[in-house]
Amino acid sequence: MSYFVDDDIEIRDMIPADAQAITDAEIAQGWDQTVEKYERRLQDQAAGKCISLVAEYRGAVAGYINVYFNSEWGALGGHGLPEIIDFGVLEKYRHRGIGTKLMGCAEHIASEHADQVYLGVGLHSGYGTAQRLYAELGYVPDGSGVWYRNEVCPPYSSCCNDDDLVLYMVKEFRGKRRRENLKAQFERYFPDGMK
Repeated sequence: MSYFVDDDIEIRDMIPADAQAITDAEIAQGWDQTVEKYERRLQDQAAGKCISLVAEYRGAVAGYINVYFNSEWGALGGHGLPEIIDFGVLEKYRHRGIGTKLMGCAEHIASEHADQVYLGVGLHSGYGTAQRLYAELGYVPDGSGVWYRNEVCPPYSSCCNDDDLVLYMVKEFRGKRRRENLKAQFERYFPDGMK
């Protein structure tokens, strides 16, 4: 299914061929990656646990994002809330609006399931672009503090600033002001509407 299409970008459901294409592209840009992560997303999608989206830029796989409907992870896990996880845009396709379109589609899907959505963002500099994007889109820290390896990192404890050190953030969809802000965002990023 396609969620958004314009002259350059299409956002659609992930298909099996995408798993290897994304893996190969991430390895080519120097990331340590295996195909199993994307195959797991496809299995979860087939089981109805999530929707896994892929962005194509002029026909080439350029990015991905996943919306888990009742996530079990993080401070808000197990509370019936959707979580946006595993969001990425390949380096050579960045700064073309692909990430913003992926987030817009993911938030639209999440808003159909709950009044809020959450996500975890890494804290090292490699996540700097994502940190800025989430703040611009209205995400705020959930108040649980920093997490390390799926547990709250206690005050003054030691941890490693790796991909497992995250801050969970939440975005509200309901309420008059939230609805107006969300509508304005969708109109800004999707002036012709979503499919």
